[in-house]
Amino acid sequence: MKNNESRNIKLAIQKKGRLTEKSLELLKLCGIDIENYSERLVVSSNTFPIDIFFLRDDDIPEYVQDGVADIGIVGENVVYEKKAEIESLENLGFGKCKIMMAYPDSASLESPQDLMNKTIATSYPHIVREYLKKENIQAKIIELSGSVEIAPTLGVADVVCDIVSTGNTLMMNKLKKGFTVFESQAVLISNKELATDGNLETIKQDLLRRIRSVLSARRSKYLMMNVPKLSLEKIMKLIPSLRSPTIVPLADNESVAVHAVIPSDYIWNIVDILKNEGASGILLMPIENMIP
Repeated sequence: MKNNESRNIKLAIQKKGRLTEKSLELLKLCGIDIENYSERLVVSSNTFPIDIFFLRDDDIPEYVQDGVADIGIVGENVVYEKKAEIESLENLGFGKCKIMMAYPDSASLESPQDLMNKTIATSYPHIVREYLKKENIQAKIIELSGSVEIAPTLGVADVVCDIVSTGNTLMMNKLKKGFTVFESQAVLISNKELATDGNLETIKQDLLRRIRSVLSARRSKYLMMNVPKLSLEKIMKLIPSLRSPTIVPLADNESVAVHAVIPSDYIWNIVDILKNEGASGILLMPIENMIP
């Protein structure tokens, strides 16, 4: 992908679906502003050298593979199903879902072996085929592009295999969750030849650095609290700070303010201990970006 002319990097995201808003939110947190994108197929940012293509999610892996787009945000399940020859850059932490077997209320599906000689309706024939191969199971696969859940009711399949999030759709069609076949989340992918274009590779690495900064910030919180000096040593041992916590003197000579970056969920493991040691004014604040 050698190119003597500098141009914007081309990013493909889902035009409309469960990944669209989260993808745009991520870009905004990366300092990439996009305006008036509604109903448009391509938009450019005024704050970053990027053109954003709004495409069907099923098409994104192949477009990135073929160089129509340089990079893309899409579900891992789509990448795996399409068998695209791309480079996976980063798991993005949103759009998490499971591809699961599901079966009618009147049936039973306790283990993969119960699939033997069954007929399975799915929109993910490659994923299902690979799963059956791994489990050494013989079964018939029927590929459906939509409304997979109604296949047992129509009598065309014994079980279904599809994306499950809340499970409400399954319940509406009198189906029960079985076992998980594939776990997925949104992933940033790249054309494998992008590195041969120095300008685009530089832009890609800049974007990747920003994305990783946002993801790191999401996993962390900024903790502030007042701590008695007598308890400071013990409390310091409790805090898994990114670096050494910041200690700020207070007008009260018997206390100090402690500032630290900690894992998002960790505070709930130590909050009672902190209070028992006299910590007060405990504040936990979100972090937008965390640049290493």
